[in-house]
Amino acid sequence: MSRRPVAQIDLLALQQNLQRVKQLAPDSQVLAVLKANAYGHGLVKVAQKLTAADAFAVARIDEALALRTAGIVKPIVLLEGFYEAAELPLLLANNLQTIVHNELQLQALEQTPLEGQLKVWLKIDTGMHRLGIDPAEVDNVYRRLWQCSNVLPGIRLMSHFSCADELDSATTSKQLALFQQLCADKAEQHSLANSAAILAWPATHGQWVRPGLMLHGISPFVGKQGADHQLQPVMRLSSRLIAIRKVKAGDTVGYAGLWRAKTDTFIGVIAVGYGDGYPRHAANGTPVWLNGREVPLAGRVSMDMITVDLGHFCKDKIGDEAVLWGPELAIERVAAQAETIAYELLCNITPRVQYQYLGDNG
Repeated sequence: MSRRPVAQIDLLALQQNLQRVKQLAPDSQVLAVLKANAYGHGLVKVAQKLTAADAFAVARIDEALALRTAGIVKPIVLLEGFYEAAELPLLLANNLQTIVHNELQLQALEQTPLEGQLKVWLKIDTGMHRLGIDPAEVDNVYRRLWQCSNVLPGIRLMSHFSCADELDSATTSKQLALFQQLCADKAEQHSLANSAAILAWPATHGQWVRPGLMLHGISPFVGKQGADHQLQPVMRLSSRLIAIRKVKAGDTVGYAGLWRAKTDTFIGVIAVGYGDGYPRHAANGTPVWLNGREVPLAGRVSMDMITVDLGHFCKDKIGDEAVLWGPELAIERVAAQAETIAYELLCNITPRVQYQYLGDNG
């Protein structure tokens, strides 16, 4: 019996979630966001299965090169762009598209001799105030990109929403209005919508949508689950019950004795911990799925183990499977109990976890 946690990745569910994106934004092309190891699901495997996507987006050059090395030929966009002029020949050689979001990148494009032209996406800061060209500089930067001999005709224009997951916020509408104002005289393709905007703000879809989290069957909205949007969970994280012991009323369990038994009960020990990516700050009561029921976390999460309250009438056995999140138990619920977001849980999974891909033809 292996004590190693297993992350099963349902590639058919992944494809179905992409089809859901296409249903929601039928007139848009799909730039599938695969940064951070495809949100912890496996960069190359996910890209190989998303054959219906029009292009892929990653954060950094090493992610893009990993896709090219694996034989991925679809367009790849660098969401953070390039960092120095010396990288431009590498982008050209690997047919990578770059976002331009600052003056230094623009100068590098203007001044670096290249043996070809690059596809460029111009990122405009409409209110996120993280990356992007200031609205007052957009016309100037756009003109210079058009005049730059290293840039292919057909610059794509984009921005990023700061509050698209807050349905009662006016920020998204304000950002959209500013973007439309800045781009009204520019006959270019637009990209604004992340997962939250795809689901809730159809006016933002434009020519390109950028799904990330929703591809993996997870809701970007607080209090919602992927199933609420007709999405299917892609990851199922599980481990095994490795010990069962009886404790008496008043006994404490785990570091610092933070959980105390109210009655005589049985405690189960499951082989997963923060060393595998399970959230250390998951609170007592966080659900775990075991033998057709939810059992609550009992005590502080350890590096290699968690403990759960099996109840006084425990019939569980050592070796039984425990599901930490997946179709049986929404990851959004676990994230809420750990006072974090599903993004972090997915990205924190460590190499100790074994990956199994379901629906993989090769």
